[in-house]
Amino acid sequence: MADGKLNELNAVEVDALLRSGKALLIDVREPGEYGAERIPGALLLPLSTFNPAHLPTGGDKQLIFHCGGGGRSAKAAGLLFATGIAETSHLAGGIRAWKAAGLPVIALDPATGKPMEVRSA
Repeated sequence: MADGKLNELNAVEVDALLRSGKALLIDVREPGEYGAERIPGALLLPLSTFNPAHLPTGGDKQLIFHCGGGGRSAKAAGLLFATGIAETSHLAGGIRAWKAAGLPVIALDPATGKPMEVRSA
């Protein structure tokens, strides 16, 4: 990873930033993973095709990366650092930590195949 500061945020911190409109969440998992379940509002930019030039300009919003457990989002941050960006953030523990915190995900309803919001207990 190129030099840079990667801020590790927990799920509650990320949720608060998203709810306040202060952050933009970037999911770097693959399309199949995103289709199966995703954090509401997260944008998909898979690590396999990740190009920092394609990141949305969040204006004054903080960009936060996430994946399944934290490894791929850290790799995406390294690619961003290689462009000269000095600091970014990611969801420590990824979507697994999000679900463990009882926060909602959009998942496919097995009965209908349609997306629905679910929370882990």
